[in-house]
Amino acid sequence: MNGAESLVRTLVAGGVDVCFANPGTSEMHFVAALDRVEGMRCVLGLFEGVVTGAADGYFRMKGTPASTLLHLGPGLANGLANLHNAKKANSGIVNIVGQHAVYHIGFNAPLTSDIEGLARPMSAWVRTSPDAKSIARDGAAAIAAAKSSPPQIATLILPADTAWNEADGVAQVPAESQRASYSSQAVENAAKVLRGGSETLLLLTGSALTEHGLALAAQIAGKTGCKVMGQTYNPRMARGRGRFSIDRIPYVIEQALPILKDFRHIVLVEANDPVAFFAYPNKPSMLKPEGCEVHRMTSGGENSVAALEALASILGAKPTDAKPQPMVQLANPTGALTHASIAQAIAMAIPENAIVVDESITTGRGFFPPTAAAAPHDWLQNMGGSIGFSTPVATGAAVACPDRKVICMVGDGSAMYTLQSLWTQAREGLNVTTIVFANRIYQILRGEFDGVGAGEPGQRAQDMLKLDRPTLDFVALAKGMGVPGRAVTTADELVNALAEAIPDRGPRLIEVRM
Repeated sequence: MNGAESLVRTLVAGGVDVCFANPGTSEMHFVAALDRVEGMRCVLGLFEGVVTGAADGYFRMKGTPASTLLHLGPGLANGLANLHNAKKANSGIVNIVGQHAVYHIGFNAPLTSDIEGLARPMSAWVRTSPDAKSIARDGAAAIAAAKSSPPQIATLILPADTAWNEADGVAQVPAESQRASYSSQAVENAAKVLRGGSETLLLLTGSALTEHGLALAAQIAGKTGCKVMGQTYNPRMARGRGRFSIDRIPYVIEQALPILKDFRHIVLVEANDPVAFFAYPNKPSMLKPEGCEVHRMTSGGENSVAALEALASILGAKPTDAKPQPMVQLANPTGALTHASIAQAIAMAIPENAIVVDESITTGRGFFPPTAAAAPHDWLQNMGGSIGFSTPVATGAAVACPDRKVICMVGDGSAMYTLQSLWTQAREGLNVTTIVFANRIYQILRGEFDGVGAGEPGQRAQDMLKLDRPTLDFVALAKGMGVPGRAVTTADELVNALAEAIPDRGPRLIEVRM
């Protein structure tokens, strides 16, 4: 058994049985080991950002890490943007990155680079295996790091000669560390704050946004009168009919400030202090009002659902305390394509138990209210702000949950970053419907140009913001990668396109020309 085979066998034995890959020369012994070892599903991505984003989406839905296979420093560098997003989402990933043979590194061949230096900003655990007999043990340690609490990105660097030389065998993965519980004192403090009578916000993210976590938050809100909100962006949120529907803190500062201005206390459940996404001249970075006290009840990796159960118990909050939510009537829209009609059409189309991956940027800012009345579903968002996140995450989510429909919503500018995801979806027959909102402009940046007070954009500035000359044809692009697509220009056409695409078990694309 060589080092590569010992690593593949260790990964499979440790519960890591999916590898999203874009390999090169240095990883060929790992690729060969995949032929000899049963139990590892290998999914090829045509760009490393697809590979790393898919691993993020897989973890968000499966709750266990996948591995990646990347080619040397440049391959890792190509995948760093979506590793950044995965890190912000607390996704566990085992990165396997090839390296030159140990004896070859000193010759400074063209692909030689500081792989550990590239890996560290996005990885909590980094190690280079020194020899073949270390690889299995190092792989087991990487799995343990990825499965830790909170989950982490672990990067194992595999020199080519350690992959082809003789190894000792399979290593046992250390027992998973128990999920951190929570601080009883922090829960007692939160209860005291909520009983105090002042305007209080219960701000949630992470595991608190499961269906059960939200139900507990509804009971606590009904009992105490506190407001419950989510962060602006969240890794995964249970939504739809029968579930407690909460608003998120708006992205736009001018919208967020009036919503938060009256709160005297904020209780954080895995969430961070509400801060602006960017700095703007003459606008605050911190969105909470002056004098507002912040109290942390749980951090990432702690058992927030158990903490909410304890909080509800202390407060005497029961299911009967949850206030009934107003029912929103949904109907298929007709007429022109507007943000409102698009939202209504999507809300009507979301099937039971769907997974919605949202990178709709400006078009989707109004999607939350109507989709709260859609069939029960999970909603995934971009935690790190690096665009090109949604199509890879949708790919990984579909691999993790093959029996669930995945709906990917993406702006045209963002879609072009990782459009190669469509090829992987076609090859694997993944159950993904991609909706591209084609407004022919980086609309988010046009708004930001005004927001930072940069003045009125001239011709050269506008050329940096518009997606024209030539106009992108997403239906043709999708066809070239094996995904059927159609374009729509009215709400009626969108309704019909969704009715056709959603029941289909394979990948589809809808270009919404706005």
